[in-house]
Amino acid sequence: MPHRRRAARAVVERARDLRRDLTPMERRLWARLRRRQFHGLHFRRQHPLGRYVLDFFCAEYRLVVEVDGPSHHAQVEHDAARTEWLEAQGCRVLRFTNEQVRHHLDDVLAAIQAQIAPVAEEES
Repeated sequence: MPHRRRAARAVVERARDLRRDLTPMERRLWARLRRRQFHGLHFRRQHPLGRYVLDFFCAEYRLVVEVDGPSHHAQVEHDAARTEWLEAQGCRVLRFTNEQVRHHLDDVLAAIQAQIAPVAEEES
């Protein structure tokens, strides 16, 4: 596994601000992921990693979950570069739209579980 990268102070401060101001769809998903209530997994919200702030991160499985709002339509290249960097750090990245979280939350959670299940089987 690649070495741990410490986030810059500015990124840590931004993460703190974002934790206080979750979007409505981030808040909706967080309500299901927090306090190990989703399959006993520990997720962090607005977690700094390198120069990025991840919406949700499960360190145990190196799983990044992103909730993309309308602003992401204009930053496709940026998101692709970010995903590439995160994958180079050994992370798996799942992206969901606000609409998926709003209207299909159970499907979103099933997709997250599907990413974790194969890794958990390998470890046992």
